[in-house]
Amino acid sequence: MLRLAWRRSAYNFSRVEPAPLGSAAFLGADSPQQKSKGSIRCLRHIPHPPSVRSPLLHCQSACCCLSSSVLMSMASGGEGPSSNPHRHTNRLAKERSPYLLQHAYNPVDWYPWGQDAFDKAKNEDKPIFLSIGYSTCHWCHVMERESFEDEEIGKILSDNFVCIKLDREERPDVDKVYMTFVQATSGGGGWPMSVWLTPDLRPFIGGTYFPPRDSGRRPGFKTVLARITEQWRNNRPALESSGDRILESLKKGTAVAANPGDSPPLAPDVANRCFKQLAHSYEEEYGGFRDAPKFPTPVNLMFLMSYWSVNGSTSDGGEALQMALHTLRMMALGGIHDHVAKGFHRYSTDSSWHVPHFEKMLYDQAQLAVAYITASQISGEQFFADVAKDILLYVSRDLSDKSGGFYSAEDADSVPASGGAEKREGAFCVWTAAEVRELLPDVVAGTTGSATLAEIFMHHYGVKELGNVAPEQDPHGELQGQNVLIVRYSVELTAAHFGISVEKVKELLASARAKMAEVRKSRPCPHLDTKMLASWNGLMLSAYARVGAAQGDKALLERAVRAAGFLKQHLWEAERETLLRSCYRGDQMEVQQISPPISGFLCDYAFIICGLLDLYEATLETEWLQWAEELQLRQDSLFLDQQGGGYFASDPTDTSVLLQLKEDQDGAEPSANSVSASNLLRLSHYTGRQEWLKTSQKLLAAFSDRLTRVPIALPEMVRALMAQHYTLKQIVIRGQRDAPDTASLLAAVYSLYIPHKVLMLIEDDTDSFLGQRLPALSSMSQQTVSGGGGGGVATAYVCQDFTCSLPVTDPQELRRLLLDGSTDTQAQ
Repeated sequence: MLRLAWRRSAYNFSRVEPAPLGSAAFLGADSPQQKSKGSIRCLRHIPHPPSVRSPLLHCQSACCCLSSSVLMSMASGGEGPSSNPHRHTNRLAKERSPYLLQHAYNPVDWYPWGQDAFDKAKNEDKPIFLSIGYSTCHWCHVMERESFEDEEIGKILSDNFVCIKLDREERPDVDKVYMTFVQATSGGGGWPMSVWLTPDLRPFIGGTYFPPRDSGRRPGFKTVLARITEQWRNNRPALESSGDRILESLKKGTAVAANPGDSPPLAPDVANRCFKQLAHSYEEEYGGFRDAPKFPTPVNLMFLMSYWSVNGSTSDGGEALQMALHTLRMMALGGIHDHVAKGFHRYSTDSSWHVPHFEKMLYDQAQLAVAYITASQISGEQFFADVAKDILLYVSRDLSDKSGGFYSAEDADSVPASGGAEKREGAFCVWTAAEVRELLPDVVAGTTGSATLAEIFMHHYGVKELGNVAPEQDPHGELQGQNVLIVRYSVELTAAHFGISVEKVKELLASARAKMAEVRKSRPCPHLDTKMLASWNGLMLSAYARVGAAQGDKALLERAVRAAGFLKQHLWEAERETLLRSCYRGDQMEVQQISPPISGFLCDYAFIICGLLDLYEATLETEWLQWAEELQLRQDSLFLDQQGGGYFASDPTDTSVLLQLKEDQDGAEPSANSVSASNLLRLSHYTGRQEWLKTSQKLLAAFSDRLTRVPIALPEMVRALMAQHYTLKQIVIRGQRDAPDTASLLAAVYSLYIPHKVLMLIEDDTDSFLGQRLPALSSMSQQTVSGGGGGGVATAYVCQDFTCSLPVTDPQELRRLLLDGSTDTQAQ
């Protein structure tokens, strides 16, 4: 492996000049915006910013855990309870969202999103100031410190507006409506998002971050508030009229529907165009898409690997696989990957995956674990499998609740170990050369020049005496003199450099990382968002199920089952047949719920159904298949557009949500419609419900225009379209669940990446879930043991397009069949 010539480069964001007062696009200049196909995030480093008993099942956290009472006491600029009594307490102190609790002691008369705030605005005829963010958002913290903790600004807000604070992760439906408005009127968006609404919730001005005071041509937040107040009093009809026109335009512009008789577009053409668009944006040196900032975008990587699976013999197919594997490899070697505590940070601020935005999100860990295990199945490289398992180790240790659920995120900012009350981004993760030398002083016997462990470690991970972060990557000086660990050499080159064996280098580096992990435990911890979201838990359920099955790891599969049990116990109301969006960790580490709870959205149903289908294929326990069917029926009744096809993102009967949107972009998370298209196809094969196949086809037809013109916006939906076109393989194993011969056949299936398949296990019970729905399965019998004595042996059938293979009992023969499909067949 050649030495990695990592380069550093600053990145620029498009800037929007302040619009004239009264315009719906009233934005301060230099607000953070991301116009890429990836999710819009709270971005960092912007000048003048807007901002067995398996160890996987029983790990000591790398950080201390704080109760919600402590979280309520925390100011966002410091960690832990304040020694001074709070001067102000607002209604948010009664909430459970960690983001809302961060603002509970602002001198702002905050309301949570709800009828009380709406009624107050109508009764007092005041405009609403809606502030949207999330608890691990760096620039949300900045705006709080600068503006929402300011007594003067707090009084202006409270006197002139009804102030609502909203956690975007609790209410993605509301966030999406107003983000659509801000993007449409400004050309960009981000968090914190600031939107001003009429008392009937119609937006008229929106922006992102505002600095507290005027600076040059940029109006400060105080000035913005004064101008909006003056315009509301003296020019209100113009404000409302402008907002109304934009909202009506958005309703038309965001409509997604199929006309009667429409069919999905031709899959090969769409897939080829999606590949070409991704290849055009691909950055060859370090992988990834675009120069900087770089986001992991697992949806792109999964599409590329699926594209390869059906185009492997072509040059485009080979290029697609190379793009995916190179990107995954470079990310794993880069600083975006936490080499000490594992897991991945949100994104890289440079093109070489070196200096990250240090926030860690649950949905990234889930999707990346699946991408890495898929890369391992395709390539056979243990390296990728190890990365997948390391991600799950991090999640099990640091993002897991004892109930079986998963927490949402870990903050980028924390108080430096050297002291001081002010948080710094990355303080928990970075190292000085002096710290490394002090921690790893031992001389390693047999090395060239009697090198110390520190010298070996520093050489391998690029640690420099003056720090390895370029000034342009650190405009605020938070990382001065610090090192972000990044693999600079292969273990082979490091071994050659110091004259020792490769195995010795691996052992030494592992020992050094373990020592550093212990030191990190003593550092002040980043804030942990202990909110547990149904959709993100569904994504993580898929990750544990798929990695556990591919690796034959019972501990991972047990953790997946616990996660499914958590979802059913705490986020499913069986009487109302309704998923709940979220639950929370209480003061005594118990699971708590708010009253009334937030009902689940489309993404909650879609991601959990996908997770349950993956869990069924990993465990072959039909209870998860049954629940997936039940949830799909409920999803259809709540969100399906019977006329136009596809699903609305939220309940169409909720009058507080002004736009009924169908998510049309796979970004940081796949869109729920994309996932649903695949879920419906898979479930139609498991249940025999042909109406679900038709629903999936109509969904794809509804998105036909977007799939045809810009498939790069919907790579996950393109995968679903490909699955429809190439049809699913039905892999049926007839045998006893716990028998060794059954396990051998299943291991052959799990070892391969087969994107277009469903897997079923049929035992002797003809009254089983599958037996009742798929009568044809009864004809698939076990082959008898050679010689005629004894019972049958586990037998596999591979069916596609109403044709099945002859029965197979040898695992290697099954592998060959699944890889190339060359075998005799019989009519089903």
